[in-house]
Amino acid sequence: MIPFVELMDYDCWANHRVLDAAARLTTEQLLRPLGSSFTSVRDTLVHVLFAEWLWLERWEGRSPRDVFEPAAYPTVAAIAERWAEVEARRSALLARWVPGVERRRQNYVNARGERWEYSLGEMMQHLVIHSAYHRGQVVTMLRQLHAEAPATDYLVYVDGRGEAASER
Repeated sequence: MIPFVELMDYDCWANHRVLDAAARLTTEQLLRPLGSSFTSVRDTLVHVLFAEWLWLERWEGRSPRDVFEPAAYPTVAAIAERWAEVEARRSALLARWVPGVERRRQNYVNARGERWEYSLGEMMQHLVIHSAYHRGQVVTMLRQLHAEAPATDYLVYVDGRGEAASER
């Protein structure tokens, strides 16, 4: 199994690649209805951002019922700014965790009022898989818009780790 910290690092890397590609779109392209799970590139990105925020809230012991409205994020810069806050909070949380914490059971109440319980590791894997699914949709939308679509495969991330380390 991949250590959960590496999964979170991969998730951030892949999110940044998709955000960078989306930042090159015009406003019209960003908002164009494309008929996917969520209407547009913007709406899909906001959904992924919301889900990552929601799971972080749950890991911290809260069960919010809030929903992020896409209209509150009119630009990729606005999405990226909020995402940076979520990533910073998540990084701080991960830095405090000790080995084995991924096995700790955590419960939460979903939007329907149902109580669920999973290990933190299972929740993290779910988050990464969920985000990858919707990033794939964004990549497809980018292609529909004839825009550059980044590779977000895990092995592309692995191959680039050496390059990133040598740049530091």
